Amino acid sequence: MEQLLTQEWDKVFPLSEKVIHRKVTFGTQFGMVLAADLYTPRQAEGKLAAIAVSGPFGAVKEQSSGLYAMRMAERGFITLAFDPSYTGESSGEPRRTASPDINTEDFMAAVDYLSRLDNVDADRIGIIGICGWGGIALNAAAADPRIKAVVASTMYDMTRIGGNGYYDANDNEADRHEARKAMSTHRLENPLAMAGGVADQVPDDAPQFLKDYHAYYKTPRGYHARSGNSNDGWRVIGTQAYSNARFLCYINEIRSAVLVMHGEKAHSRYFGEAAYRYMVDGKVDGYNFIGKPNPVPGNKELLIIPEATHCDLYDGGNGNFIPWGRLEQFFRANM
Repeated sequence: MEQLLTQEWDKVFPLSEKVIHRKVTFGTQFGMVLAADLYTPRQAEGKLAAIAVSGPFGAVKEQSSGLYAMRMAERGFITLAFDPSYTGESSGEPRRTASPDINTEDFMAAVDYLSRLDNVDADRIGIIGICGWGGIALNAAAADPRIKAVVASTMYDMTRIGGNGYYDANDNEADRHEARKAMSTHRLENPLAMAGGVADQVPDDAPQFLKDYHAYYKTPRGYHARSGNSNDGWRVIGTQAYSNARFLCYINEIRSAVLVMHGEKAHSRYFGEAAYRYMVDGKVDGYNFIGKPNPVPGNKELLIIPEATHCDLYDGGNGNFIPWGRLEQFFRANM
């Protein structure tokens, strides 16, 4: 598949002179072939710590995840920004569909790939998940102790929102039943129907977070032709499995270091705060279970960025809100 990848630089950010970039592919245990950008520090020597990056949910590696990967490579890490299964330049049909287990495997397969590189220290591998991939990153870390450090940036819990709606407004059996009926109808009438892309225009009275999405995905700041969020979105039934699952069940057992990073003004902030509370204390809103406190709570952190919105942590926004030095410090201290 590698010969089919776009070789020219087509990211929404310029290539740094401090890194070496190349396109790569790797396989998953589900038989997918994932396309990725590998970033190596130009002055790299010996075996280095490595970081795999993905997200936001519905985006591609040419957007936010690639920027995170490149910036962390500038700071001395080998990094891998990948397109998830069914997305971007990665394999999988039909396009732009998702699965909790397949997407969690995507992260673990990225760790497999990095572990086999001659210039990577396989005992020092971390991951960064952005937006919906923040929740997936936590799920991967709960499943795979090879992941030594995790950053969940501006995270969504896709399983919670799938089953409960925004702010848990639909967290009841009746609303879930109606949603399930609608999804079942779509499966027969139009299983390939797409929805959820950011609209070309947003009305003046639209919620601010929709305006923020538009300012990123539909303008030169973040638009990309392969991005579902920039175009026609995802398959309507493509995330059906997320609605009937829950990601955070075992994150209170993650022993590795975790940094949950969210903007003070992000509409999604409650996802990150809830994930952090459950991860440390085993108690959280939006879930009908209580877990035990984390056996290693001291390496878990919640970082709230003053004044930042959800999309400000995609690329820094107008206020350079992403604390790159803080991320470097976290990974160096914990890998």
